[in-house]
Amino acid sequence: MKGTKSGPMTQEAAEEIATSALSYLAQNPEYLGRFLSLAGIGPSEIREAAQEPGFLAGVLEFYMQDEQLLLAFTETQGHRPTMLAAAHLTLAGGVDYFAGA
Repeated sequence: MKGTKSGPMTQEAAEEIATSALSYLAQNPEYLGRFLSLAGIGPSEIREAAQEPGFLAGVLEFYMQDEQLLLAFTETQGHRPTMLAAAHLTLAGGVDYFAGA
């Protein structure tokens, strides 16, 4: 299973996970449509939006709000679900939005 190293996740590793997650969304029209709706963008704007700070963190946050999607993705990619949370934390600049939830 990927992501079994201990220690903080690198920005590069977090971006790789988030990019894989975005690609997985693109292959699942139902989830992609819901994500685009929540993000307030259209399909033609994904590439541009992906360059914006925070967008990849938002992709991972979307996964963390849907357990079925999260588990399907992590199983397919060989990641533990906690790796997405670690990647989100890294991409969000160390701000844990879920700590007080």
